[in-house]
Amino acid sequence: MVPVPPRRHARPHAALGAGLSLLALLGAPAVALAQGAGAVQGSPVPPLAVPVAVPPAATGEAAKGQEPRMPEAKGEAKGTAGKAADAKRPETKPAEAAPEPVPAQGKAQDAKAQDARSPDNKAQDTKSSDIKTQQAKPQEAAKKSREPAPLVYAKVSTDPNPTLTPRTFLDTLRAAERYAAFAEAGGWERLPEDLARLKPGERNPAIPALRHHLTLTGDLPADAPPNDRLDPPLVAAIAAFQARHGLPDSGILGRLTINALNVPAAVRQRQLAASAARLMGSKFPFGDRYVVVNIPSAAVEAVENGAVARRYVAVVGSPDKATPPVETRITDINFNPTWTVPASVVKNEIIPQMRKNPGYLAKNHIRILGPSGEVDPTRIDWAGEKAVNYTLRQDSGFDNSLGQVRIDMPNRFAVYMHDTPAKSLFAASVRFHSHGCVRVGQVKELVGWLLQGTDGPNGPGTNWGPIEIETGIADGERRDIKLAKPVPVVFVYLTGFATPDGKAHFRDDIYALDTPAPEPAATGAIPPAAPPGADAASAKPASAGAAPTAPRPGAAHDAKPAPARAAATKPAAVKPTPVKPAVGRSAAERHSLESVEPIR
Repeated sequence: MVPVPPRRHARPHAALGAGLSLLALLGAPAVALAQGAGAVQGSPVPPLAVPVAVPPAATGEAAKGQEPRMPEAKGEAKGTAGKAADAKRPETKPAEAAPEPVPAQGKAQDAKAQDARSPDNKAQDTKSSDIKTQQAKPQEAAKKSREPAPLVYAKVSTDPNPTLTPRTFLDTLRAAERYAAFAEAGGWERLPEDLARLKPGERNPAIPALRHHLTLTGDLPADAPPNDRLDPPLVAAIAAFQARHGLPDSGILGRLTINALNVPAAVRQRQLAASAARLMGSKFPFGDRYVVVNIPSAAVEAVENGAVARRYVAVVGSPDKATPPVETRITDINFNPTWTVPASVVKNEIIPQMRKNPGYLAKNHIRILGPSGEVDPTRIDWAGEKAVNYTLRQDSGFDNSLGQVRIDMPNRFAVYMHDTPAKSLFAASVRFHSHGCVRVGQVKELVGWLLQGTDGPNGPGTNWGPIEIETGIADGERRDIKLAKPVPVVFVYLTGFATPDGKAHFRDDIYALDTPAPEPAATGAIPPAAPPGADAASAKPASAGAAPTAPRPGAAHDAKPAPARAAATKPAAVKPTPVKPAVGRSAAERHSLESVEPIR
């Protein structure tokens, strides 16, 4: 037989390296909002063509470290019967340059010889195949580990109506009046918990009460046929109710939907009235393009020409580090921002961390800067409090607390919108984890919308598209881009609001601002209540550092008056303190918004 020259194969490592270098340049591909959010996002960002490395198995090459097996190698393992069959064949004459076709009889003999191999040779081939498979598995696992994990975002509303418009205040007041009438008329019945297990098409005696509720709120048409079955019109009405309350609009009755249905009409009226009151006095300049962040919704809306062009999930302040209400303008976009750690964070979080783990700053890429340059962390006495006299700055990069992009919006609270390395939080339905700023999912797409009309990196007449934004970030250098025209932005706290179509929307009161605090005494002379029979010592104010004792319910009715001097010492001990946005905090304290990222 004439030996067949070995085929040349493309090197798989070269293809893999090229794919990885482009992936590293472009970063993780943007993922559209789950289940229909793209309908509200406007024109989707065109997908980028990224070459995919072909695994070695697809090219027919052997595992790394092994030579490719030639096709003729199988003939070397023939047994005695195979050799005898080859011996019977006529020898090819030297003058014949090309081999003749093998007749059918010869093909049968070859197949017979292949089947006559000894069991030992077959076992050896099987073992060799297993070795190749085992050697290929680590290579495939290494390739998969380098691929970025797909990003997942929670579903946001697809309603094109903005949360805040020039009409929102009046529309919300009208909705509050409507829900007040519901409350005066008795509201709606409370639904049983077992209704959550009901499947479409099934019957339940509580269905008529559910129909009555959804008819009042406008989710179910008034002319819908009455029955006790979960029919398709009722499923659609449940989905509409869920969309108005920021729940997944699946149309399936679940525990969260039952809880929302059981909120009394009086509570809903109070949410609407309180939200309208918070909008009083607003002088926000809406314009043709503006950005709205509704804190209870944990969502960001880019509004253009009166409709939502894009809506994104967000992470906002936790109840103890609330995001404040803000009305300002977006002026700049920062690529690869650094983060200067506020003195309060250095004192309360960095110093305790350095006492436990001296390598903490190096691990989080935080440098110490003094009057004469960078300072070695080992030269600082972390047992004291002198570290607050230095400037601590976190380098830019993927693990920076602000991520790769910061949206600058000057305000007295020093809060802003930005990227984050903790993108897994965007998949959660409850997103109240920040220190006051707003982390935006798919922030680069929002940046592209904000930079519309601003000259691109190649001079006048060019724009900032997805490629230009990724390229501007990829070099790792800090870059500040000033918007050609500042975009108005507003942070609002609306737990109840109405849209121009007359629908009332509700969100959870995460900061407990809708419930009014108890009014204090007119003169402040009423002392803290003491239980009956308490002696004079127990009526004295608690000493500094002592844990306060909660008053017994109803104790204010049976306590004896105490001297006015004791009241002056601690006049408001019985007044509960509701959680409110820290609007009185200094700018430095508000700037500690994202310390939770390096302080995990």
